[in-house]
Amino acid sequence: MSRRHLRQRRLSRATAALSGRKRGAQPKVVALGGGMGLSASLTALRRITGDLTAVVTVADDGGSSGRLREELGVLPPGDLRKALAALCGDDEWGQTWAQVIQHRFESKGELHEHAVGNLLIVALWEQLGDHVQALDLVGKLLGAHGRVLPMSAVPLELQALVRGHDPERPDSTVVVRGQATVALTPGEVQSVHVVPADPPAVPEAVAAVLDADWVVLGPGSWFSSVIPHLLVPELLDALVTTKARKVLSLNLAPQPGETEGFSPQRHLEVLGRHAPKLAMDVVLADEAAVPDRESLADAAQRLGAAVELAPVASPDGVPIHDPELLAAAYDRIFRMHGRIGPWR
Repeated sequence: MSRRHLRQRRLSRATAALSGRKRGAQPKVVALGGGMGLSASLTALRRITGDLTAVVTVADDGGSSGRLREELGVLPPGDLRKALAALCGDDEWGQTWAQVIQHRFESKGELHEHAVGNLLIVALWEQLGDHVQALDLVGKLLGAHGRVLPMSAVPLELQALVRGHDPERPDSTVVVRGQATVALTPGEVQSVHVVPADPPAVPEAVAAVLDADWVVLGPGSWFSSVIPHLLVPELLDALVTTKARKVLSLNLAPQPGETEGFSPQRHLEVLGRHAPKLAMDVVLADEAAVPDRESLADAAQRLGAAVELAPVASPDGVPIHDPELLAAAYDRIFRMHGRIGPWR
């Protein structure tokens, strides 16, 4: 049997298992990240819990978000918009609104490439003067299956120490500024930090982490979407002290630019260097994306975690997570590594 047919069979079994889940008490889950990686997690997690909160990075400085940030001094809304779209339901209402807020204008004027959802979010911020209240209102309009929160109340600048950013000086190390630039650097990222260095966390995000049963970190751009959460002191303190169990969800492949050539275990190592006090409970990886299982297990053990390998990639071979397979993997982890008996 081919790998594609095998994965399709697993997808069918995963869908059947999820459709047959018993209703009742559900885990409180907080997912942290940004961009398409967080969207993948949210699209999966909304299938298995009705108590879901997304905590989203606010360091984006490219595209429509970057333009709005520069012109109006607001938080970059793009990753928040993507998270809201991922939480939309699969019914006609949810999918229609998901498409509307993701729609980008095409013109020869100032509206070109602006996303409808970005403009809606910023308009409500200006009307209400409250980031959280505005995002809650957008979520209510969309019928979102969960809540979306920014990780910080101020826009952040991501800075990275990069070796070989200039191809003509491969041995030199420089500071690269801006999330968009960091994500595409041809050099090797050594470390990242944010400016301001001690940004305030959104209180609701901290409270959600402290009250969670499970926290999911990743997948996503490692240095520009995942690790930034660990650079907000109050949020990191909450992640260290929470009684919630924590899953680190790995990418399906290294990202061209910032993690080019990274092994799965190296992703864990750089995360550990940025937050040495943070322990994890489970590391989730696609079974086909781990060539050296023993090395990954050793790296996970240094974070206090066990490794769970599961088929979570799209069966068609495209390196994206399949929502049903990822949902089945999260569901199994929550049951196997969670509390015995009803939640709470």
